[in-house]
Amino acid sequence: MAFRTLDDLAVKGKRVLVRADLNVPVSDGKVTDATRIERQAPTIKDLAEAGAKVIVLSHFDRPKGKVVPSMSLKVLVQPLSDAVGRNVAFAEDCIGPKAQAAVAALTDGDVLLLENTRFHKGEEANDGAMARELAALGDIFVNDAFSAAHRAHASTDGVARLLPNAAGRSMQAELTHLQKALAHPERPLLAVVGGAKVSTKIALLENLVRRVEVLVIGGAMANTFLAAQGIKVGKSLYEPDHLETARKILQAAKDSGAAILLPSDVVVAKEFKAGAAHRIVGVGEIADDEMVLDVGPASIQEFEKRLTDTRTLVWNGPFGAFETAPFDKGTVAAAKAVAKATRAGELLSVAGGGDTVAALAHAGVEDDFTYVSTAGGAFLEWLEGKELPGVEALQAK
Repeated sequence: MAFRTLDDLAVKGKRVLVRADLNVPVSDGKVTDATRIERQAPTIKDLAEAGAKVIVLSHFDRPKGKVVPSMSLKVLVQPLSDAVGRNVAFAEDCIGPKAQAAVAALTDGDVLLLENTRFHKGEEANDGAMARELAALGDIFVNDAFSAAHRAHASTDGVARLLPNAAGRSMQAELTHLQKALAHPERPLLAVVGGAKVSTKIALLENLVRRVEVLVIGGAMANTFLAAQGIKVGKSLYEPDHLETARKILQAAKDSGAAILLPSDVVVAKEFKAGAAHRIVGVGEIADDEMVLDVGPASIQEFEKRLTDTRTLVWNGPFGAFETAPFDKGTVAAAKAVAKATRAGELLSVAGGGDTVAALAHAGVEDDFTYVSTAGGAFLEWLEGKELPGVEALQAK
């Protein structure tokens, strides 16, 4: 994949539109988690320090094409200023006279945040007229919002096709690591796919089973695969409507020579609550009134054994109900094993997805993986092998 980066641009004196993702959690007018803002800051700082007039675009929440005051980006001005280390101006619209006047007032090195792009219906419709209005505000377009790259919107796709463009630092890091993990991995390649439902990850499993040497299936979705093989799973969460799907994926693995690793032992309980009475059993010993809530120690031991031969690992989804002790042990042990191998230089590890990021943070290893993506849906679609419009548009020029 060929795409330009900030290092390929001459930006002094130029108006640079930066599509960021500042869709951060806000409560009572305060940002409660500034991680995404901090990830976007290096691009904005680099451009400002190089003498660009930096114009930041972002969506926020779901106003559905209407002005919703509680979804204004104005609340992000101070957190963004803090992150980039300079004052950030604000325009009360992202197109039209207010945006034009704010852009005209910029001098080299200034940073301007435009209002929520989703206040206009043309954003999510990828309307050509809106894309042209956005493009008229800049000389160069930089997309740093990989997390919004799976959406063909005016500010992610449309404008990229109208201006010289490049990937920002966060987008560059994301694409570089994902290419190393899936497009050109050092082999053997192992993928961990966990979570509740097979039905939400069919495309992901179908894509990965053709690409990896080992596919590890965890979480409640593993129960569906066990049930598909005739193993009784008691009152565990599973999807009886997707037993045939599971069998097709098992057959696809056999056809492609990939090994599928399912739990050999599990942690079961009669009720799902913190500190519930539980026991460890082989997968053939689950009682009718028990539910599977985690993988057992023998399963983790087998996972760790597989890791010793693995050179690249992709992870999406937990092994068990990690939010509730004691059913977090499997996920924590697996995460720590991956972190240890990564720190030792034996493994390139890339993880992503909301639950995965939370699980790695819970295990205290989020900084020990090679790369942890906060992109959510875009990360998942990449793993599914889908073309992302916001990425494809960067390759178009």
